[in-house]
Amino acid sequence: MKQYLIQYKPFLMFLAKFFLTYIVLTIIYQFYLNTFEGNKMDLITQLVAKNTEQLMHFFNADLIVVKDSESYIKLIYKQQYLARIIEGCNAISVIILFASFIVAFSGKVKQTLFFIITGGIVIYILNVIRIALLVVLMYNYPQEGELLHGTLFPLFIYGVVFILWVIWVNKFSLYAKKTIRT
Repeated sequence: MKQYLIQYKPFLMFLAKFFLTYIVLTIIYQFYLNTFEGNKMDLITQLVAKNTEQLMHFFNADLIVVKDSESYIKLIYKQQYLARIIEGCNAISVIILFASFIVAFSGKVKQTLFFIITGGIVIYILNVIRIALLVVLMYNYPQEGELLHGTLFPLFIYGVVFILWVIWVNKFSLYAKKTIRT
């Protein structure tokens, strides 16, 4: 048994770092969400809605963001209610997953933190763009709503996360540094 632990130590360390980071960040995020009583909308989700509205207005798009409920925000495009933003739309769970992987394949501390922060910002911005595009496409192709929301846009956002992971592992992680020397 000991030989297996020694043989698979890098893999087991990866799993331990990944799950520990994921659990800790998820608990912190859940604690943050619990500070909002009842079904009140958290500030990050409200910021995502505001940034989506700002992006749409930058392109002179007719979008109105209405906080109609305590738990979601309506997106009204060209006087048509097309979508709503809920807590799950703010990409924080994706950023937590991204950060957990980066920590699991950690590099130097400053580089790791910088990549997590930079990658998190990229994911956040792409998520705002995703929501804006989703609204426009759902207006123009309402019959494709499920395909757009359930398949294409998650594929896009997770595809970007995957590309960021590949860049991290190949360019900045300790693993990349070890493989360069060999």
